Amino acid sequence: MDLFLQTLVNGILIGGILICLTIGFQLTFGVLHVIDFAVGGWTMLGGYTAYWLVTLAGIDPFISIFLVFALFLLIGRGLGPLIYHVRTSKYARPDLMALAFTFGIFLFMRGGALWLWSYNSRSVDSVLSGQFLSLGPVTIPLMRLSAFLLAMLFSLGLFILLYRSRFGMAVRALAQNHDHAGLMGVDVKRVSAWVYGIYTALTASAGVLIATIYSVNPSVGVRYTLFAFFVAVLAGLGSVGGVLVAGLALGLLEAYVATYIGARYSLLIVFGTLYLVLLVAPKGVLGRGI
Repeated sequence: MDLFLQTLVNGILIGGILICLTIGFQLTFGVLHVIDFAVGGWTMLGGYTAYWLVTLAGIDPFISIFLVFALFLLIGRGLGPLIYHVRTSKYARPDLMALAFTFGIFLFMRGGALWLWSYNSRSVDSVLSGQFLSLGPVTIPLMRLSAFLLAMLFSLGLFILLYRSRFGMAVRALAQNHDHAGLMGVDVKRVSAWVYGIYTALTASAGVLIATIYSVNPSVGVRYTLFAFFVAVLAGLGSVGGVLVAGLALGLLEAYVATYIGARYSLLIVFGTLYLVLLVAPKGVLGRGI
């Protein structure tokens, strides 16, 4: 029973970080209608940026995460108009062109990471490393607990932005219909660019948190791209609210599979589960997806 409770807590803590990783991905799909293959690349670069900041400047990752957020917000904001241009181009199948474009970005990121940091894994240490909190039979690493709380803080901030600001109202209008939003005075291109910036900032921040718990190397991008797709499809493509349920479900599923069956089977069981869920609920767990 103690192991079951410990696994439950571990799954919830990791699930919270996966929510932060995927929530911006869902928002970008809802507004720009782009399935961004680069999501794992942004995660990887966030982890490497935190590694550099702690190694070269001695900045703890739980402080540097805010610098990473600001940096990738600007990078994504700068890249956003290009993504928007590719997605709205008049050429045939702009949706596939956007897919290929983001896949190219991901390959560029991965190649750059191999060139800069080689294939070796890099650990991102924090002052919280090796500290634990005991609650009865459950032991909680303070690193994971802090990462979970920060992930929830970022996700909550996004919901407040979406539902308590004029910018959020414009974003939600774009998610409904670009033409109607434009007629109502929304600057579609500008808002879309900022949405892409928010997405890259959130994803890179999640990468910082993941790197503090595990480590970072050029291959993690593929893994977290797969996880982002799992959560997005399970939540229902475009459903930001569904991410809360799907992210926790993935965290719990991976934790229990790794504990009771074996980590080597986690991806097999995760995607087998996704296939079964799609057969029963193709619009996601809340039935609000596309």
